[in-house]
Amino acid sequence: MDTKVSLIIYDITGREIAVLINNELRTAGYYSMDFNGSGAASGFYIYKIQTDKEVSIKKMILIK
Repeated sequence: MDTKVSLIIYDITGREIAVLINNELRTAGYYSMDFNGSGAASGFYIYKIQTDKEVSIKKMILIK
């Protein structure tokens, strides 16, 4: 089943850092994305994956 997907990365204060996928139509499955954090400082970040039916928010650590 196809659904629209967004993947956005935020810093710990909630400021948007990067939009990796912006409301693109995707088929269900496993995907991987590269995030170039060269312009970001080491630390905690939050990423949000949103579809038509679900929102998932997780945290990640960027280590340089």
